[in-house]
Amino acid sequence: MRSRYVLWIIVILTLLAILIDSPKLPALNLLGKTYQLEFPLKLGLDLQGGTQLILSTEMDRIDSENRDTALESAREVIERRVNLFGVSEAQVISSKIGEQRRIVVELPGLQDASAAAELVGKTAQLDFREMVGTPSAEATQSAQALFDTFKPTGLTGADLNKAQVTFGAVQGGRSGPQVAIEFTAEGAEKFAEITKRNVGKPLAMFLDDVPISWPPPTVEQEIVGGSAVITGQFSAEEAKNLAVQLNAGALPVPIKILEQRHIGPTLGQESVNKSLIAGGIGLLVVVIFMVSYYGLLGLTASAALVIYTLLVLAIFKTGLFILPPITLTLAGIAGFILSIGMAVDANILIFERMKEEIRWGKGKMVALELGFKRAWTSIWASNVSSLITAIILYTLGTSIVRGFAVTLAIGVLVSMFTAYVVTRTFLRLIIR
Repeated sequence: MRSRYVLWIIVILTLLAILIDSPKLPALNLLGKTYQLEFPLKLGLDLQGGTQLILSTEMDRIDSENRDTALESAREVIERRVNLFGVSEAQVISSKIGEQRRIVVELPGLQDASAAAELVGKTAQLDFREMVGTPSAEATQSAQALFDTFKPTGLTGADLNKAQVTFGAVQGGRSGPQVAIEFTAEGAEKFAEITKRNVGKPLAMFLDDVPISWPPPTVEQEIVGGSAVITGQFSAEEAKNLAVQLNAGALPVPIKILEQRHIGPTLGQESVNKSLIAGGIGLLVVVIFMVSYYGLLGLTASAALVIYTLLVLAIFKTGLFILPPITLTLAGIAGFILSIGMAVDANILIFERMKEEIRWGKGKMVALELGFKRAWTSIWASNVSSLITAIILYTLGTSIVRGFAVTLAIGVLVSMFTAYVVTRTFLRLIIR
């Protein structure tokens, strides 16, 4: 009776997995509304195409004991920029090779490598400057000399609370995009004091030592409340990028782009197709071997292997509705294909133990139960050692190695379930 209950659970899980794995799910009608359920398989940079940047941090001015902290801070700033920009499934990873500290940025689906480099590599240090004295006639003839007449006020991007794109009057009286900024409480006090002493005078805004909105606006009155607007010759995209950089903050160390690589979607699709062919061939070869060597037992294990494949793909797509869906990379597919072969290891151990018990005169049902019981210790130890290896790879590896480790760990866990529960339930019903 218990085996029948377990069998129904297996059937329900398998049907759900088939439904989730289907390329296109049927529409669901509830209360007069139509809902389209979709569980797309999330693909990484190497499979769907996109942009990869390798950044080098310049740590010459950072104390050696603070360099790891500066590297992590730079990674967090770049990650915030990418997230604010709206690039989905992006990965930002820091790495240390000897004394070199690098940051790898992977942006799936983003085809414009130059825009990505502009987004993540810019310092975006905003500061407000006031004019000191009256510029001479000679200074007005030189842009740099004119810039030098403006001195920092101490009000910088660090005093910002948030920045957002708005639309309003800009230079020339026309309407266009601008960046509205709001200061922190301390920044608002600084801004009020600066505008109070500069009434009737220009107040310039510099971004990375380059003036914005030149000639600078003149302060008409003291501004309280901690709000201001940056106007200039912005396009909507430039205004958005500036808001993203200001919200994310300035990079704590200079960044240099070592390599930027564009991966086309055609190359990614070709990799997916070849991986699917490899996985199909691997699954077929394993099934042929198991059936030819173990007969009915092998056929049962092959059925469990098909269920295993369906369950793993469903987990990749949904994350069991608890974790985020798994982003599948080429290395992750390799881990998945490898786990297909590993999934039958447990069945082979069990079947060999069953054959020994039958040779010793045990009945088939007794041999089945003893085979599972006595092989379980070896199965458990083997799979736990694989899980430990996967954890080490995930902890110490880069993004590619992590993708392999995640898919391998999921495959090992699901294979233990299918070997001990699915195969055992099927064999109990067959023998009876």
